[in-house]
Amino acid sequence: MATVMEQNILEAHPRESGNKNQARRVRRDGKIPGVVYGANKQSTPVSVDPRQVLRILHSETGYNTIFDLTLDGEHSKAMIVDWQYEPIKGSLLHIDLKRIAMDRSLRVSVPIQLQGVAEGVKTQGGILEQMLREVEIECLPGDIPSHIDLDVTSLVFGKVLRVSDLPHNEKIKFLSDENQPVAHVTSVKEEVAATPEAAAEAAAAPAEPEVIKKGKQETEEEGAEAPAEKSEKKEKK
Repeated sequence: MATVMEQNILEAHPRESGNKNQARRVRRDGKIPGVVYGANKQSTPVSVDPRQVLRILHSETGYNTIFDLTLDGEHSKAMIVDWQYEPIKGSLLHIDLKRIAMDRSLRVSVPIQLQGVAEGVKTQGGILEQMLREVEIECLPGDIPSHIDLDVTSLVFGKVLRVSDLPHNEKIKFLSDENQPVAHVTSVKEEVAATPEAAAEAAAAPAEPEVIKKGKQETEEEGAEAPAEKSEKKEKK
């Protein structure tokens, strides 16, 4: 696993808390609205440069990046804990930032990266399937890894690598179920091409009547607007 401390700086500026019109004015000025909280301080509405936010989100450590937050002349360590994208254009709409203490443990999810070529792929003709792509851990902010590597070279048919097989150390506590499968080798699914005779039989067979399903599907209420503060990502505790 690789631990990376990104040297990023995010400048936040206080803004007036208000309704959606106020948030739209912030976006028209090229900024995005957000809120800063944590460290036993009152929540503060802010505006930030979306380019700085995207640079952090697209860095190697992504939303687990620890960065320097400047606000009203004060500097503190912070993380991005929540954000919202505009569904069509993909632009940022809102961001939640949390001040953190470097001496207090955090609960975060980090990606799992498979390393090597599985023996079951190399010699048995199988394909490698990754069932778990992130694992939840608890550690100090400075020990958050950008990813956790899992060696799959010895993986063959009938064997499953689990969370318990991930590299462990005293700095990181795994919160995900140790028995949860991470990767295995499975067989290649072969598609059998239909013969002309089978195609002719299928064409001659009487068509079955279409079944119309009755019932109300669960959809969002029409006309209801999502609140500006609502985001697509839950906070990692």
